[in-house]
Amino acid sequence: MTHFPLSDSFADLTPDLVLDAVDSTGLRCDGRLLALNSYENRVYQIGMDTDAPIVAKFYRPGRWSNEAIQEEHAFVEQLVEQEIPVVPALQDAEGRSLHHFQGHRFALFRRQSGRAPEIGNTATLEWLGRFIGRIHAVGALQTYVARPGLNPDTFGITPRRYLLEQHCIPPDLLAAYSSVSQQALDGVLRCYERAGEVPLIRLHGDCHMGNVLWLDSGPQAGPHFVDFDDSRMGPGIQDLWMLLSGSRSEMCIQLTDILAGYKDFFEFDSRQLYLIEALRTLRLIHYSAWLAQRWDDPAFPAAFPWFNTQRYWQDRILELREQVALMDEPPLWPI
Repeated sequence: MTHFPLSDSFADLTPDLVLDAVDSTGLRCDGRLLALNSYENRVYQIGMDTDAPIVAKFYRPGRWSNEAIQEEHAFVEQLVEQEIPVVPALQDAEGRSLHHFQGHRFALFRRQSGRAPEIGNTATLEWLGRFIGRIHAVGALQTYVARPGLNPDTFGITPRRYLLEQHCIPPDLLAAYSSVSQQALDGVLRCYERAGEVPLIRLHGDCHMGNVLWLDSGPQAGPHFVDFDDSRMGPGIQDLWMLLSGSRSEMCIQLTDILAGYKDFFEFDSRQLYLIEALRTLRLIHYSAWLAQRWDDPAFPAAFPWFNTQRYWQDRILELREQVALMDEPPLWPI
């Protein structure tokens, strides 16, 4: 296998380098470049000489191994083969979807248009549920080897340890955060105990409404799932709970509609419902650690100026206290 030395940051990722990298795949840019909203990676819309613009994603150095990226690409290709509306990485003439250029790794994608789905519409939620069920039916056929799983350790225990050890939290709030985050993790583990042995499958991993684009008409009408960059092994409910919002009663109705479509294509183990608030809690802890780990990237202080303020950590402490209480309540349940 050819070894490509990797850059350790995005510091040298200039517009010229981005365009030259795309040109190196055999495509021809017309010089137009638009930075898109992404912080974990660097993502650009690239104008092409003779075709529609494409999207280039430059992967954050050190986050994923080449094997982990290729596992994700292969999963999305399997979904395409089943005519599931996802956006795969484009392959070159030799079948490669992961490219290297001057220390950077990148992939190219067709540009997908669309709007946010209407979460208050029963038919829309059932439609989303059907396609997520189909995604999970494919996801259950194989397992990831190179990608870590989504579990209390990777999304809770390890991120919490990082926050406490790296002195990210104001000293006068450290004891409070340490205490409530431990209570939260204890609650997470109780939720996992109630759920029992829930099957783990390949997931989208970050299936919120921002990663679903909706087309209203034409042969491709309906949802299109984008950005599988956070795809991992985990419980199927991970790809469902982030679609829920509003009051408890509203979320129960939404869950009912989503599962009505989901169960048409994949079996749903209702024990997973005990994990909804646990997974929400893990996401909160993981998100704070993610911001802290990326703080040396100049894009993060500019985009998240409120991070590391006294108010930020006060709000996180309150948020986790609320989660501790929610995890001891009966789980959300379809009506």
